Amino acid sequence: MSITAVPTPAVLPVDASVDHAIQAIVTGASTEATCTTDLAAGPWDFDIRPGYGPGSSMGDVIPTGAPRQGELPAEYREAPEAELHDRIRAAKATLGDRVVILGHFYQREEVVTHADYVGDSFQLATAAKGRTDAEAIVFCGVHFMAETADLLSRPEQSVILPNLAAGCSMADMADIDQVEECWEQLADVLGDLDTPDAEGRVPVIPVTYMNSSAAIKGFVGRHGGIVCTSSNAHTVLEWAFARGQRVLFFPDQHLGRNTAKAMGVPLERMPLWNPRRALGGSTPDELSDARVILWHGFCSVHRRFTVAQIDQARAEHPGARVIVHPECPMEVVDAADEAGSTEYIRRAIDEATTPTTFAIGTEINLVRRLAAQYPQHRIFCLDPVVCPCSTMYRIHPGYLAWTLEELVAGRTPNRITVAQDVAEPARVALERMLAAKPPAAGTR
Repeated sequence: MSITAVPTPAVLPVDASVDHAIQAIVTGASTEATCTTDLAAGPWDFDIRPGYGPGSSMGDVIPTGAPRQGELPAEYREAPEAELHDRIRAAKATLGDRVVILGHFYQREEVVTHADYVGDSFQLATAAKGRTDAEAIVFCGVHFMAETADLLSRPEQSVILPNLAAGCSMADMADIDQVEECWEQLADVLGDLDTPDAEGRVPVIPVTYMNSSAAIKGFVGRHGGIVCTSSNAHTVLEWAFARGQRVLFFPDQHLGRNTAKAMGVPLERMPLWNPRRALGGSTPDELSDARVILWHGFCSVHRRFTVAQIDQARAEHPGARVIVHPECPMEVVDAADEAGSTEYIRRAIDEATTPTTFAIGTEINLVRRLAAQYPQHRIFCLDPVVCPCSTMYRIHPGYLAWTLEELVAGRTPNRITVAQDVAEPARVALERMLAAKPPAAGTR
């Protein structure tokens, strides 16, 4: 692969803050584009309204009864950025080892800078389980991640989501009632789903992506299934294929399709299950012949990436190394040089020994942070429009400061708990996930 030399301007300091970029766009100080100027406002302006917030897809309809955040006190809404950072640092110093802050790669730079652990969902799940000494786990991510931390932490530990409105549209695309109905319909077609064949494999093994509710994880645990992340999806499918004739994979169709396709599963044996249609929109024969049944779900952030963007990146930057997340549509993954989890992307850049141009197809907060951390490379997002994950963006340093100062005062806000009848089987599925470790770096 040819390497594009990095021009001198690329070694200048890069501001990793997406918020700063959006503010510059709104004030006219930048010629970049954003998907909506509403992102320049504080998330508290939108917390009282139902919805995923500015930047979300118009097709993402939030479920009735989704959690909403109460009003953030004015002192946090109105405080300048520097003051919020000072208050966060002071509260952290007071709390010491009593609290641990987990920050997902897609969080704002202003939040990640205060995290004790930064990583993808697999890494943070492991970190949550490992910090048994902390009284409180402050999870700067989205709701399903905080639920997972509650499942893996000790009962006496409190897991806190700084903004209850930080949900996930993909996770909401598969609710427990729809999944239970799907399971019943599959049983009508395939017979008793608990009866193994001569090789000991049951008709269907359910696999859920980490980006799902605790209720879905509990369903998977009850039915002999497993949770996966983008880091270990290949390993998890191998596990599932050894135990089941078919896999029911939800909620992200793209991760399921891309992973199974790379493992040699033909597309015609991966029917799409639309929960709004009888038998998901497939025939009994198609379901019987299926190897992987894909749920009709997706990530709105990764669905923004296109083959045309890859073509343009290569035209403007010959020799660019194009890496996309496996939540992207199949044609985008096929057109890229590589596809991998957020940790895979980070590691690929970290291990590049010569100045390289990277065109990255994943969430903009991570891309900008990598560009700032690795100035020897030219790193840019395939999508030229600045549009962060709308729900990750709901975690603002104002909420983090409020959360920590509440803990200092002896109060525990926004605690996330999972009911015991759901938690027990969900833990089984998660423990299987944690045991299905992805291959060591460089092996796949």
